[in-house]
Amino acid sequence: MKREKRLDPLSDTSSTPRTPKRIHECSECGKSFARRSLLLTHRKVHVGSGSSQDLEGEESFPGKNSKDLRSPPTLKPYKCEECELCFNKKSRLRTHQKIHTGEKPYQCLECGNFFCEKATLRNHERIHTGEKPYKCWQCGKSFAQNSSLWIHRKTHVGIKSYKCFECGKCFTQSSTLRSHEKTHAGIKPYKCFECGKCFTQSSGFRRHQKTHRGEKNEKCLECGKCFTLRSTLVVHQRRHTREKPYECLECEKRFVNSSELRNHQNWHKGELPHRCGECGKSFVTPAHVQIHQRIHTGEKPYKCGECGKCFSQKQHLGRHQRIHTGEKPYKCMECGKCFVSRRNLRNHHKTHTGEKPHQCIDCGRFYSTSSALRSHVKIHTGEKNYKCLDCGRTFAHSGSFRSHSRIHTGEKPHKCSECDKCFSRKDYLVMHQRIHTGEKPHKCLECGKCFAYPSTLRWHTQKQPYKCTECEKPFHSKSKLEKHQKVHSRDKSL
Repeated sequence: MKREKRLDPLSDTSSTPRTPKRIHECSECGKSFARRSLLLTHRKVHVGSGSSQDLEGEESFPGKNSKDLRSPPTLKPYKCEECELCFNKKSRLRTHQKIHTGEKPYQCLECGNFFCEKATLRNHERIHTGEKPYKCWQCGKSFAQNSSLWIHRKTHVGIKSYKCFECGKCFTQSSTLRSHEKTHAGIKPYKCFECGKCFTQSSGFRRHQKTHRGEKNEKCLECGKCFTLRSTLVVHQRRHTREKPYECLECEKRFVNSSELRNHQNWHKGELPHRCGECGKSFVTPAHVQIHQRIHTGEKPYKCGECGKCFSQKQHLGRHQRIHTGEKPYKCMECGKCFVSRRNLRNHHKTHTGEKPHQCIDCGRFYSTSSALRSHVKIHTGEKNYKCLDCGRTFAHSGSFRSHSRIHTGEKPHKCSECDKCFSRKDYLVMHQRIHTGEKPHKCLECGKCFAYPSTLRWHTQKQPYKCTECEKPFHSKSKLEKHQKVHSRDKSL
């Protein structure tokens, strides 16, 4: 019978779900092996490193003496004459010496980069091919390099072997610990010659340099937008897919990235360390303070290219531009109505659920949104902050003031597409269009008769909800009441 070839579990890169059982673990780094002989060979790497302390999270194995595993038969006899670093194999010494000679004989045919070792070239080529042959059997995540898989596996077992003696924080990788230690020492060896900014890590420095060069190689296939960093592209793509993988355990709200979740969690804890110097209001991040301060400075750096209107925040500009484009990306699943912003959609949803969580403390009336409540409260306070410079009339709301101003200017921006008639207010246009469409949305509950306008329905039902505060005379419509009130104001002036 033909004997099958036995695969070495360390060199097997197949993506089959069967994973060899690894029972021999290195006490220095936590790496596991299927055979004891492989562990003994691996242990030579640590000899001479001076590390004999047990690692946090190290496992013990039944029937194996840890002293035997710590006593390899050979040391590191191959020494580099340049830097005196020792190696357990001659081949590793030769590979290391290429660092001093600068020899890089292996070239990538895709991007032209050179490498010292053939294995490093193979690992690099997987960036272009997208090949990820090393799969985690616990969560299914795949990796391009075996070392990345080993590091990832530590996250499942909770092994954090590298501890910072300054703050006690533990890390999975020694490189992460070294980078972290620089924050305590204040070491920032990587300096940008363009702007003078310094960095702790070379990766952060390289990312920063791309901002000066204007490199934006990462392109979104959905909208064509380009980004400097791949991580930024990944987060951006979640805006298209509506994916929000980070969930708050307190309120179940979900977020696109981990930083947004952390900021949100600080809000739950009441941690608002960043304060406005003008009014003392506190915020979660310095960016929120910077945006808030534009209220005090009046700065509006974002300008609409269509109408020239300026905004203090970029998201406000984006929302405004949808007025020009007619885009309404947020759709109600109940009735199919579309909205310009997510906030408008949320407020609309309350009309279906009947939710009115905001109560007026003066009269007990409930409202679906906080803005509607604020508008209502002005009736009780008599607050009217908007004054017309032409006639001196004051208004409680900016929308009412803008509509009134058009009486003086004669502006009628709302045009009927059927007959080209223009109106100063959008609600006037909507009511006018019912002449063309024949729509009669207001129905009498007594006889079932329908009407185009609410005032006509009130005439039909004899309801007069608008009452004069001076003489208590009732009216069917608000316009009739306002006309009547001018009589009292005329009498007072005499």
